[in-house]
Amino acid sequence: MNMAVSFEKTISEVDRLIIEQAHELSDKLKQHRLEMFPPKAQKGLREFHLAEVARFLGVTSGYLRNLSLEGKGPLPQVTASGRRSYTAGQMEEMRVFLEQNARAGTRYIQRRRDSEHLQVIAVVNFKGGSGKTTSAAHLAQHLALTGHRVLAVDLDPQASLSAIHGVQPEFDVGDNETLYGAIRYDEHRRPLSDIIRKTNFPNLDLVPGNLELMEFEHDTPRILAQGNAGEHGRIFFARLDEALASVADDYDVVVIDCPPQLGFLTMSAICGATAVLITVHPQMLDVMSMCQFLQMLGEVLNTLKGAGGDMRLDWLRYLVTRYDPQDGPQTQMVAFMRSMFKNHVLTNPMVRSVAISDAAMTNQTLYEVERSAFIRSTYDRAMESMDAVNNEIATLIHRTWGRK
Repeated sequence: MNMAVSFEKTISEVDRLIIEQAHELSDKLKQHRLEMFPPKAQKGLREFHLAEVARFLGVTSGYLRNLSLEGKGPLPQVTASGRRSYTAGQMEEMRVFLEQNARAGTRYIQRRRDSEHLQVIAVVNFKGGSGKTTSAAHLAQHLALTGHRVLAVDLDPQASLSAIHGVQPEFDVGDNETLYGAIRYDEHRRPLSDIIRKTNFPNLDLVPGNLELMEFEHDTPRILAQGNAGEHGRIFFARLDEALASVADDYDVVVIDCPPQLGFLTMSAICGATAVLITVHPQMLDVMSMCQFLQMLGEVLNTLKGAGGDMRLDWLRYLVTRYDPQDGPQTQMVAFMRSMFKNHVLTNPMVRSVAISDAAMTNQTLYEVERSAFIRSTYDRAMESMDAVNNEIATLIHRTWGRK
């Protein structure tokens, strides 16, 4: 009896300790947040130098330089040494200028046309640490910088994608301000358009996340058990699809950062997706975890299809992340994956780089940090890899739309 009382007391002390530590950490994070970003502060975005702008626009640096010398298009900022740079907003203005003055058949504006359907890309992995959120953030930003209208959806309750874009889930996202607000089952459901926020990137909007998303994981089995999902709309796997359909005319691509688990949120994302991007770190434990994920996913999708789910993917690809080409076992694992999955593995891997990891420490991406903050060769190698991956995915999107 005394042992039972002692055990209960120990559990109570542990609970109290966890709560106290959580409050203390929350206070420290809030203090750090206020020091870094005062109330109502907005995350800024650096200027892009001439070569970067040319790359995103699909022209040569020399052509852009001649335009600026002739006073055509938006005029760049010019340093005393003659270095030219443009803001992201000016880059969009230049895109419009180039489109208006282009030769017949040449297009600079990437927005989808009437015959091209919305691309919804679910970025998934069963195991944390695979570079899923990093890949999703860089993909969304790259597509925005190359002229696509992008909606990034943070479906992970940990909300790292939101933090990267300057939205702190604990302080900046209130009740009913995540995707949960647009897919919940009760009378508090609200339009997705009311939840969407602007980011520091032109062309890129965000649906933020936080722990509130877990409510969907708790509500769904209760609704299914009651057998009355029809009272509040269609079954769970169609709710996200319906929410996205309500804003589809405003976007070309939706990038969904899924939680690292096969729950109702992830299943909803996959059911509403037109494409699935599976990130995988080329190590044995990660590949074994992915194998389990694929087995579970196949069984779940078969069940959902039998229940009326309509899952027709334009493409599915595996993205090798945090890849070190000097690591022999990793290289062997990548070769094994390519022999198994053939062309479903993206040709370009995401290389492991301190530039990417160091940028993440300050909630930034490669597209946000200054090149001067790193050794140039390190930054250039990471950016070359990042652009290669994202351009390959953009090509898949355009191919789906029927573009050459």
